[in-house]
Amino acid sequence: MDFDVIIIGGGHAGTEAAAAAARRGARTALISFDPERIGAMSCNPAIGGLGKGHLVREVDAFDGLIARATDAAGIHYRMLNRSKGTAVQGPRVQADRKLYARAIQSMLARQAGLEIVAGEAKSLTVAGDRVTGVLLADGRTLASRAVVLATGTFLGGRLFCGDQRDAGGRWGEQAATVLGHQLRALGLPMARLKTGTPPRLDGRTIDWARLDEQRSDAEPWTMSPLTQSRALPQLFCAVTRTNPDTHAIIRSGLDRSPLFTGAIGAAGPRYCPSIEDKIHRFADRDGHQIFLEPEGLDDHLVYPNGISTSLPADIQAALIASIEGLERARIVTPGYAVEYDHIDPRALTPTLALQAMAGLFCCGQINGTTGYEEAAGQGLLAGLNAAAHALSLAPVILDRASSYLGVMIDDLVLQGVTEPYRMLTARAEYRLRLRADNAETRLSPIALVAGCLGDARQDRLSARADARHAIEAALAVALPSRTLLAGGAPVVDDGATRSGYDWLRFPGVQIGHVAPQLAGVHDQALIDEIAEDARYAPYINRQDSEIAAIRRDESLPIPVEFDFGAVPGLSNEMVERLGVARPVSLAAAGRVRGITPAALSAILLHVRKRAA
Repeated sequence: MDFDVIIIGGGHAGTEAAAAAARRGARTALISFDPERIGAMSCNPAIGGLGKGHLVREVDAFDGLIARATDAAGIHYRMLNRSKGTAVQGPRVQADRKLYARAIQSMLARQAGLEIVAGEAKSLTVAGDRVTGVLLADGRTLASRAVVLATGTFLGGRLFCGDQRDAGGRWGEQAATVLGHQLRALGLPMARLKTGTPPRLDGRTIDWARLDEQRSDAEPWTMSPLTQSRALPQLFCAVTRTNPDTHAIIRSGLDRSPLFTGAIGAAGPRYCPSIEDKIHRFADRDGHQIFLEPEGLDDHLVYPNGISTSLPADIQAALIASIEGLERARIVTPGYAVEYDHIDPRALTPTLALQAMAGLFCCGQINGTTGYEEAAGQGLLAGLNAAAHALSLAPVILDRASSYLGVMIDDLVLQGVTEPYRMLTARAEYRLRLRADNAETRLSPIALVAGCLGDARQDRLSARADARHAIEAALAVALPSRTLLAGGAPVVDDGATRSGYDWLRFPGVQIGHVAPQLAGVHDQALIDEIAEDARYAPYINRQDSEIAAIRRDESLPIPVEFDFGAVPGLSNEMVERLGVARPVSLAAAGRVRGITPAALSAILLHVRKRAA
């Protein structure tokens, strides 16, 4: 069978890659061990959070799947950092696991040009330095011009729970062992990373009455703007904590923990460490918070967020019983760690294509990242660019000033990873303009040009443009201070006349004070977004100047074959780092760790001299 693009893996990266490639017009195949497990949430039952919620909204702006599937399964909505500015607020939604996977599978089934193939991808078929397709374990060969690896933790995956060792990428599922061996044999830069998950508890055995409730937000926001309202009943979460007794129990089992015996040598995620890591690294803390998150409306399983572990099952049972409210809680599935292969992402281009193998793209945990949201974002871009490669279309490359997606890709391909990469708002230097609430405004026009928006999204984009014009016209009207004062705005009647847009920068002035006629006429989310733009305007204008300067640097390309060793004044360490990162522009070279302004000046002069 012949395809334009083949995707290997049906997780968050693979499903977004498959849908994106098909939306762009490529004949696409998605290969999965078990099609019924496509879209499964391997770890926590939640989507979004700080930085991560921005990624979800950005994928949605390209008509991706993750936000709509989240809303279809959403059972608890919570806006994180609500007390801070909108730039660093993070939408987070807990999802019913079964309904989430069902929503993903349903959207894929309706996607034109996409075929689901059940089977194990045994190996890639290769001609010289070009990928030509995939060989399945049952002997079938699928030919294609591009292949996307979205293998998650399955590539050479190995599971650890105390002394127990098993090959697998997820509890009860086999690993992609042969494919891992082939990638290493091809001489690709490979390494190992580790992640983990907590035990799953029987919610019927938890003493909920003794714990603090955390209810879903009352405000009716949704993850995707295409979702009109929340479809499901909302459940509450509960909060508890570990205590000194818990920590003593954990310490008693460290000699049997694969993290401390040396059985696991790979680095784990710094920002989501195992509970044994926490009590070892933060020995002065007398407790760590645990969020008890229901896994579904008709599912009694509960996910204790905060106690990821690979300790032996008996130690896990004891530590759970030591925690308030969990004294009688029954463990249904023990926690475990998984160690897996990944590719050094510095071997990739900004399109997520492997430099050493034409037509081969990588996304998700194979690139050294962690998290559903990071995987989905990479899957989107890998799928769009694999389709571009196969169909001779323009690539989709996002920069740091446009999106968190651009920040993530730039971080990965320039800096590489030493631990599983997780998105944080602090990683984005232009986060004042990269808010979760304006992702659609920032990115949908780019998605439209790329040809990956469906009819409903295009209609919405057109309607939003008309509404934006009307809202901005209303805010351009000049208003004297006495008019605002009469309307209840907390301003001083200084006789000044300002536009509604300018008045919104004054503390306490709301959209209802300057343009009350907009209420109920246009989408309130769009009105709020434009009002927030007005409040941030002086800072955003300053950042726009910085971005313009950076993009002038971006206009000076560095040739792919450029010899950094020939640049006078560069240290051996700089030459090595630049040679691995292969920055495509002067601005990109400046973001490589350890490259000084003097080194940039030397590179600039050498590039210009070479071009002359």
